[in-house]
Amino acid sequence: MKTIQSNKQSPSTFQIGGVIGLSLCHLINDVYSSFLSPLLPLLIEKLSMSLTQAGFLSTVMQLPSLFNPYIGALSDRISVRYFIIAAPALTAIPMSLIGLAPSYGVLVILLFTAGIGVSIFHVPAPVMISRLSGSRVGKGMSLYMTGGELARALGPLTAIGAVSLFGLEGSYPVMIFGIMASLWLFFGFRDVPLNETGKKKKTSIGNAWHESRHVLLPLIAILFSRGFMHASLGTFLPTFIKNETGNLWLAGIALTLFQTAGVAGVFTSGSVSDYLGRRRILFLSLLIAPVSLLFFIRLDGWPRFMALLLTGFTLLSTTPVMLAMVQENARENPAGANGLFMMISFVARSAIVVLVGFCGDMMGLRSTYLMSCMLGFLGIPFIFMLPRKK
Repeated sequence: MKTIQSNKQSPSTFQIGGVIGLSLCHLINDVYSSFLSPLLPLLIEKLSMSLTQAGFLSTVMQLPSLFNPYIGALSDRISVRYFIIAAPALTAIPMSLIGLAPSYGVLVILLFTAGIGVSIFHVPAPVMISRLSGSRVGKGMSLYMTGGELARALGPLTAIGAVSLFGLEGSYPVMIFGIMASLWLFFGFRDVPLNETGKKKKTSIGNAWHESRHVLLPLIAILFSRGFMHASLGTFLPTFIKNETGNLWLAGIALTLFQTAGVAGVFTSGSVSDYLGRRRILFLSLLIAPVSLLFFIRLDGWPRFMALLLTGFTLLSTTPVMLAMVQENARENPAGANGLFMMISFVARSAIVVLVGFCGDMMGLRSTYLMSCMLGFLGIPFIFMLPRKK
């Protein structure tokens, strides 16, 4: 198998084979991390869990995200490409074994281990994508994030299909694809450095923050402002549609349309931002998303779903652009800066979902959606605080 040698090519070369390969491994890794939700009803029945215990499982799996800055700092210091190589197998094996868990404690350990696999892939992988993308970082990030977005749709289908064929306790052979992905990464990426020189560097979380805070601070504000729209639609859209129409099937279709439009947005936004500029694409996204969400709330019938498609396309398209900006402004500590960005995203997402749910209880989802639109506009001024592409 041919090894990808990014350090032997021009810094501006876009290495399409390496970018697509790493994006496919992102897809495989995230497919396994999507197993919990569709299998949760079966696990509740098997282990006689309460809903509180079941809800805690998702938190357990995301706890390793709190260590993302430390993983990033370590990646910048010693170029731990083997973290990326091991991650798909480390995620796949425990997630494929959750059906065999004999107790709640064992299930918690398996999910925490899988969460480690998720973290050690997602922190350094965008750095490698940046190195392989040359001068077209936005395009590379779009392809990379498309793999992750597709996994959200394919993961539940894969889990349900495996259980249908082999049963809950017999579905563990599906881990083979994650193991194969790690083997492929080992032979294809073991010589690709994460830093530009491939040498060890002295770095720390403090250095990463100092170098990238001029871009992270505005992005944090944007994350919080768009986070209310993201939580309202990503978590509560089926509930909103069910309350509005009484049709559960329509609620499921609406969520599928939203996520599918998001895949299209993620796929195109980064590449377009390479030509039109990161700030311009963020501005258009944060302007159009709240407006289209307002139309979604006010309209009925097919126009409502057209507005939903536009909302999903623009709202979810911002992540590749943000990742590209972080990488472009953290040349000395790229993985550390990405770890900080991901940890902040995790904290913001977790807090905002709870807050949106509380507001929905207090004043209803329709009013909460309107509030989310207004808050979405508040992110626009922070775009002008972001640095221009160098």
